Amino acid sequence: MGGLAKMLNPQSVALIGATEREGSMGKAVLMNLLPATNRTLYAVNPNRKSVLGIPSFPSVGDIPSRVDLAVIVTPAHTVPAIVRECGDAGVAGAIILSAGFGEAGPEGKGLERELVDIRNKYGLRIIGPNCLGVILPHIGLNCTFLSTDPKPGQIAIISQSGALGDAILDWGGAMGIGFSAFVSLGSMIDVGFGDFIDFLSQDYWTKSILIYMEYVGDARGFISAARGFAMTKPLIVLKPGRWKGSAQAIAAHTGGRTGNDRVYDAVFKRVGVVRVREVSDLFNMAEVLDSRHLPRGPKLAIITNTGSVGIIASDTLAEFGGELACLSDESAKELDSFLPEQWSRNNPIDIVADADLARYMDTVAVCLDDDGVDGILVAYAPRAVADAIELARALIEASRKTAKSIVAVWMGGERAAEGRRILLQSNVPAYATPEEAVKTYLYMYSYRRNIDLLYETPAERGQTGAPLKNYVKATVRNAARARQHWLSASHSLDLLANYQISTTRTTVLTDIDSLGKVLDVGFPLLLKLRHPGEGREDKPVLLNDEREAREACEEARRRLFLHDTDRGRDVEIILQKPAAPGSHKVKLELRRDPEFRSIVVLSPGSGAQDDVCIGLPPLNQVLARRLLEGIAIYPQLKDTDAGRQALKRLEDVLLGFSDLVVDFPEIESADLVLWVRQSDVLAGDVKIVPCQMNDRSSVYPHLVITPYPLRYITTWRLPDGTEALLRPIRPEDEPMSREMLDTLSEESLRVRFFSVREITRDLLIRSCNTDYDREIAIIAEIQQDGKKRMIGGNRLISEPGTRKGQFAILIHDDFQRMGLGAKLIDILIGIAQEKQLDEIYGLVLTENEKMLTLCRKLGFKVEQEPDGLSRVTLSLKA
Repeated sequence: MGGLAKMLNPQSVALIGATEREGSMGKAVLMNLLPATNRTLYAVNPNRKSVLGIPSFPSVGDIPSRVDLAVIVTPAHTVPAIVRECGDAGVAGAIILSAGFGEAGPEGKGLERELVDIRNKYGLRIIGPNCLGVILPHIGLNCTFLSTDPKPGQIAIISQSGALGDAILDWGGAMGIGFSAFVSLGSMIDVGFGDFIDFLSQDYWTKSILIYMEYVGDARGFISAARGFAMTKPLIVLKPGRWKGSAQAIAAHTGGRTGNDRVYDAVFKRVGVVRVREVSDLFNMAEVLDSRHLPRGPKLAIITNTGSVGIIASDTLAEFGGELACLSDESAKELDSFLPEQWSRNNPIDIVADADLARYMDTVAVCLDDDGVDGILVAYAPRAVADAIELARALIEASRKTAKSIVAVWMGGERAAEGRRILLQSNVPAYATPEEAVKTYLYMYSYRRNIDLLYETPAERGQTGAPLKNYVKATVRNAARARQHWLSASHSLDLLANYQISTTRTTVLTDIDSLGKVLDVGFPLLLKLRHPGEGREDKPVLLNDEREAREACEEARRRLFLHDTDRGRDVEIILQKPAAPGSHKVKLELRRDPEFRSIVVLSPGSGAQDDVCIGLPPLNQVLARRLLEGIAIYPQLKDTDAGRQALKRLEDVLLGFSDLVVDFPEIESADLVLWVRQSDVLAGDVKIVPCQMNDRSSVYPHLVITPYPLRYITTWRLPDGTEALLRPIRPEDEPMSREMLDTLSEESLRVRFFSVREITRDLLIRSCNTDYDREIAIIAEIQQDGKKRMIGGNRLISEPGTRKGQFAILIHDDFQRMGLGAKLIDILIGIAQEKQLDEIYGLVLTENEKMLTLCRKLGFKVEQEPDGLSRVTLSLKA
């Protein structure tokens, strides 16, 4: 993490603006820094020799030793000069608590730009400005002016709102919950969400993260970091701004902007993040982040001793998309055997007001054994004979013996509150109201579903590619230079055909005389007059026979060519076969989001906004299917053979469209209508808007998720002539990776993975689902007995915030000493140079002389480390 890690575990801290004045920010921060005795503290105040007994200096440059962290609390207009002094003094990073920057208007924005220029010049990291600071309880670092002193724990908070973050800390203290970190980001001119998620992913104490986000800032950095963290630990986000008024309030509050809320929803699902809607939900989720039992589905059994609680829970469940579990006949009979005659005989299961401990737990046992039940809500009201605390302890024991999720509602006074506390301490979610319990259950299920999406292995799909991609690129660029609103219809159809997207039978006429000819498209057909230069289209005319066609031709001739020849030259005449009766209509679009760049939008042809599904390219087979599950026609199609074939074809169209989006940053937007009938899917009404390529900062400036890097695919021959395909790993490679690992010798496993005894499926899936922006793995694949076989691979992981990368390689026993190891390392060196890394390094067992000899041969420096390891390093600095 470079400078960020150093500044957040500082050996020395300078408080710039330290003072003894009562009620001042400078004194409040100093009082929070003073208790730490494991680091040197300096005050910076040109008017004092000391502040509260701490040595004071006129400026940070006058401090006799190097400072790791500067905390700045001076007025906004003084801050740029102070940060420049920090840069000259070699300070690793600064936390700017001062306000009066972007949120204060144009003058403040100017100060922010100065700070960005200084940060770029010196390379120091900046948190803020206009933030509350940072608290890391486990190392005793409190760089805030808050009166709260949170106890150490395992939950981290990252917040753009200082007040809300402070409230969460207060609430945690009242509930006895500790925190591993509290971070107030402020204006995020440098350090943002992604930086801190990366930092906390390396923190031993942090087991989960709560985020309050008003706008994302660095979208690519957030997505990359969040996806990596969420693969192993929960990440919960509260994101306001769902409506226009609240979005405007965010802009006024922070000086930043927030984009389309539906896009945020899609992003959070894509990276495995759970989004909550209310502050109370954020608090409630904090209580269950370490819960070991995530729901396997939305079907909830509700057990209650009062019918009203069951009704409220059922309403909440329906409102937020859950389902009441349907009890089996066997379960109903078993419940009949011990429940009172007047029990509800349905779910919610009303076990009646006088329920004792045995009645509660027998009912819980029946529901746990029912395969139709995904999770259980147990509600206790004071009318029960069962004691609140005894029942809580019994429920804890039951939860330890099941994989199903249990949530509790303990209503009442002190005994109920104590019961909730006991349940929470044992990782059983417990609440005072049924609404809170149901919503939390569904949030837990949402997290499980998002993680399952990350872990699901897509079906293998061949790389379709676009055979005429460069030709079409030139056409799109020419259209953009000519400032055409739309790409011509003929070129648009060519583009779709290149990505295996079939279109309705269409003829584009460029010669007016050909309108009178009999067309092989057949009747009925639609005649459209399109004006690409103006970005508009006349209302289409339905032609049923040759007579209507002739009349339409004559009308077009008179209107367009006799009276307005200049306009006529810019008109396309399109004849298109209309959709067959009974076809389903789906709209597919490429749109540009101001924060998350290119997005894919799937919606009903009716234009209804409640049925819009959004995905971020690149899509794979699993992501495409999940997108289709959200459209209205999905339930109708999935229950018939023809419908399932249509869904498979829709999936292929989505994948082809995603490939098109990835390949063409020159396209600003695209619209097409998909007509679905039986097993057939045809595209029509295609409109593609070209754009000028102004951003050439990366290969994919229009994407926030780096696509599969085709440029790294190559072939190489083994000494015996066998051809090996060397290519980046894909999620689909998980089965082949497992087969390779299962056939390795114990010695090869030991020298590669050191003390790892078992490569779990979770670990293997994570290794195949790489973020190509920060991690690249190249596998060597051969064909053997008509089957693909993985025979080796390498991996290079870029360390966030640094210009270093760690590498590793593994060669199957059957293919060692064939030069493959040297080839794989050579490929990694080239990739590291492309990523502009300064060095790559690896850790090798000192006894692994074969690997160390190879590294020395390739120019690596070898240094012995503790615990029988050697570090091999190659400098790549120019």
